[in-house]
Amino acid sequence: MPGSDATPAPPATRVVVGVTGTPGSRAALRRAADEARRRQAALWAVLAWQPPGGELHARRAPAIPLAGADWENLARTTLVTAVREVFPEGPGVPLRAVLARGTPGRALAESADREDDLLVIGAGHHGLLHRALRTSVSRYCVAHAVCPVLTVPPPPLEADLALAHRRNVWRLRLDTRHFARETGPPAG
Repeated sequence: MPGSDATPAPPATRVVVGVTGTPGSRAALRRAADEARRRQAALWAVLAWQPPGGELHARRAPAIPLAGADWENLARTTLVTAVREVFPEGPGVPLRAVLARGTPGRALAESADREDDLLVIGAGHHGLLHRALRTSVSRYCVAHAVCPVLTVPPPPLEADLALAHRRNVWRLRLDTRHFARETGPPAG
């Protein structure tokens, strides 16, 4: 049979998911894999990254030429770690890990550029101040994606964890002076 030893074509449809390594993005990654299995689609895990200060700052002050490569390597490590933590045995569908340099909303909307794609993103709990100061990735994707967008709420414990972290940052100051007094100078 002609073409019988050719590799099978990848699935035509894709489920594209934003990955950041947070508990909310891990929940979105699990849900995206479930959707990919249900649709018999490929799973694209996308992590968007930018140099500190954004692209404009990186173009204006390229003082350290390797800094971009360092940030890209950190993004790659974050993506691989998140995928391995969520799928230690593999996702059960064809998987493509994608690093996209740019803002998260735009990178995700551009990655899911087919009408038959599904874009899955984590929708975190953010306060009014956070919403006022930062653009919402989920709102950007819903407004600009050409495909359906599925927003996945964060795990119930994520909000509790974030609240505990905020309380600890503001209320608990660690005074290390008593550690120095208790241990004393080294015995000579």
